[in-house]
Amino acid sequence: MPVIRDVMPAFELFQPTSIADTIGLLQRHENSWIMAGGLDSFDWLKDRIKRPEVVIDLGGVAEMRGIKEANGGLEIGANTSLTEITRHPVVREKFALLVEAAGLVASPQIRNQGSLGGNVAQDTRCHYYRAGWPCYRAGGNICYADTPTAINREHAILEADRCVAVSPSDTAPALIALDAQMVVRNAEGERVIDAQNFFIGPWLDITRMTIMEHGDLLVAIRIPGTFAGKPHYFEKVRDRQVWDFPLVNVASAISGNGNTIDDARIVVGGVAARPLRLVDAENAIRGRARNEETAQIAADIATRGAAPLRHNGYKIPLMQNLVKRAIRGGGAWTS
Repeated sequence: MPVIRDVMPAFELFQPTSIADTIGLLQRHENSWIMAGGLDSFDWLKDRIKRPEVVIDLGGVAEMRGIKEANGGLEIGANTSLTEITRHPVVREKFALLVEAAGLVASPQIRNQGSLGGNVAQDTRCHYYRAGWPCYRAGGNICYADTPTAINREHAILEADRCVAVSPSDTAPALIALDAQMVVRNAEGERVIDAQNFFIGPWLDITRMTIMEHGDLLVAIRIPGTFAGKPHYFEKVRDRQVWDFPLVNVASAISGNGNTIDDARIVVGGVAARPLRLVDAENAIRGRARNEETAQIAADIATRGAAPLRHNGYKIPLMQNLVKRAIRGGGAWTS
């Protein structure tokens, strides 16, 4: 049966005005769907792939919006729009890496509506999964993207485990590179998770891309001052220059002295089910000069173990080149 598009299934709509009310609704309604900006949600609902009985609209929860300075860094409400992030003077001054990443999400109209929390928590864009095919991620027993006749140009080259779908977020690699933390609340209280650990691979749970479970609510993102004002780099390679998801993206934040790398964070997206922090590459370049040789060392390490599919082998040299640029193009050093 073909997918029925643009006719959403019936659901009950709730519009809470506080985090506490939102968590209460999640407790009372098992088959519920949290909607932030609604851009990813409406796709799922119109395609009738997701059929929640209850939709919880976060648009009226004012405490989940806004940007404030805290402990030398920032706390950003999860429902803060991407446009507000790109325009905020403190974000632009101290964390331009996030500004660049948020500014390359989709189109201006989508950034006006889309939220930071929604961008990091969105599901994969694998066309088989999104079209309702009964794949592993959807509870089936096959990965349609990993078959001899599959169209898999956008899929994973690293960390595949049954599923070869990739994380589509642009802001997630930037947040991991900035050592951000995700603030999650549920009926039992609040927990703070390093952004690197917020995203999970299919070996842990093939049906989810983050640690979020039913009842959890991402309320804020905290960015420490660790890399405030430090050299950074972000680049996104995509088929179209507007409204497109990354084929591969890279985010880096680097601190150093003179021409020596003291510390670095390098994160790539679009190559695995989670944004991938290149810890081995970071370790290899720490204490080295920022030059072409160092960049090549990191690039070679970054793609070790890559297993391309039939149509996505181009991602290996692409990822290597982006990693090299992320090291070479990180701006002037600050002590």
